Amino acid sequence: MDWERLADFLAQHRLLLRAGEWIYESRRKLATAVMSVLVMMLAYHVVFAANGMVAYQRKRAEHRKLQQDIGRVQLENDRISQRVRELKSDPRAIEREAREQLKYARPGEVVYISPEPKSQRPAASAQKR
Repeated sequence: MDWERLADFLAQHRLLLRAGEWIYESRRKLATAVMSVLVMMLAYHVVFAANGMVAYQRKRAEHRKLQQDIGRVQLENDRISQRVRELKSDPRAIEREAREQLKYARPGEVVYISPEPKSQRPAASAQKR
């Protein structure tokens, strides 16, 4: 390496030499600033990224809701299964269902059917004149 050419280059470019000295003298401050930026980016990623804390909390809430839904559906399933078993084997349950659904009655009994409220009736069609 030609030291004279390097000395001439540095003499002509004093600004470059001063910039190099400034970088060397403030290397700790620059390293601290770079590390601070990296830590902030990492913290942002941990909190707001696709699998960050915000998404994690949202997924936990959804999991709790789904567990509640599963429990409710299982109870409903158990209730319906019990009713099916009763309808298959219990004559009283069969009779009760026939009385309610089919409006059956025993001999000598009278079944009263109340009219439906107006809000549950189908819409009236146009009347003939």
